[in-house]
Amino acid sequence: MGSSFLSDRVNSIEISGIRKFSNKVSKYPDAISLTLGQPDFNVPEKIKKAMIDAINSNKTTYTTNAGIVELRQEISRYLKSMGILYTEDEICLTVGGSEGLMSVFSALINPGDKVLIPNPSYPAYESCVKLLGGSILNYKFNEDYSIDFDYLEDLIKKENPKIMVLCYPCNPTGAVLSRNDRDKLHDIIDKNNVLVISDEIYASLCFEDEYYSMAQFDDIKDKVIVVSGFSKMFSMTGLRIGYVCAKNDIMSGIVKSHAYNVTCTSSIAQWGAYAGLRSCLSNVEYMKREFIKRRDFVYNELINMGFKTNLPKGAFYIFPSIKKFSLSSEEFCERLLKETRVAVVPGSAFGSGGEGYIRISYAYSMDELRESLHRIKKLL
Repeated sequence: MGSSFLSDRVNSIEISGIRKFSNKVSKYPDAISLTLGQPDFNVPEKIKKAMIDAINSNKTTYTTNAGIVELRQEISRYLKSMGILYTEDEICLTVGGSEGLMSVFSALINPGDKVLIPNPSYPAYESCVKLLGGSILNYKFNEDYSIDFDYLEDLIKKENPKIMVLCYPCNPTGAVLSRNDRDKLHDIIDKNNVLVISDEIYASLCFEDEYYSMAQFDDIKDKVIVVSGFSKMFSMTGLRIGYVCAKNDIMSGIVKSHAYNVTCTSSIAQWGAYAGLRSCLSNVEYMKREFIKRRDFVYNELINMGFKTNLPKGAFYIFPSIKKFSLSSEEFCERLLKETRVAVVPGSAFGSGGEGYIRISYAYSMDELRESLHRIKKLL
């Protein structure tokens, strides 16, 4: 009876396919789950201490809507080291990257506005846009996960979208933005009236020597919004601390949306992230090196088993093809879970472009990865 009160927009979206499959694992107590994007490292000790000190110092009141200036200044310095220039007034601290995304979408989308979303991609993008009454246009990738620019330019010409969502390093493919693709995108954004929302939550886990972002161009800065955070960077997923960067005229609208939604993010988490940027970047480098070792191990094992897959260049996901098995990605993952007690996410959870693939998260210990791949190998 109560469900009759739900809005049509809420009824039009489903629970994330990632969570849906992750929830199935609880029925199999002996299963190993490689489903969630959550680092298995502890929060660095200096961050824990800073949060405890903040509590003991009674730094537990509201902060300004945009968050403490000390952390915003540190984020500005950190981004500058990546060639991305924003002042502290162009940064707003959010309740994780997720609230950051929703606040950005809420500030921008009118019902019917067209939004370009990659396919496959993180499912929250489409759900947020649907909740706000926006219209979704999917753009595609090539086999190497680079953007299909012919398709993209055609789509922009025909549909005149308002917003384009980017996610690099990419969930679910592990691809990063190449210099060539960044420069091509610059030309497209420059000559079209399109605003880019760049989700860079995995920026600290880019495995390449150079990091490329659309926010590195001054001449289109008023058309770029960066969403990022510390969940993956400092393994503080449950502490919910993210941030958004945008030029002031757009930021004023984002802060309004953010303020009426959550007022501000946790003061304690803000002081923790501040200590992290000042003192824990070596922890991030260590974690990145460990993920590269795990990536190489998982990639080589999958190739040896006969899977076709690209080598991930960032984040902690690999996206092998299962097309040769003549099963849907849902069927393949169900069978894997029931017969080997290994849980991975069906590619279809990331959109129609993910069908025929599975996503394996290697944000798990080497022992778990080794055992999981051994079980998969036995099934094959």
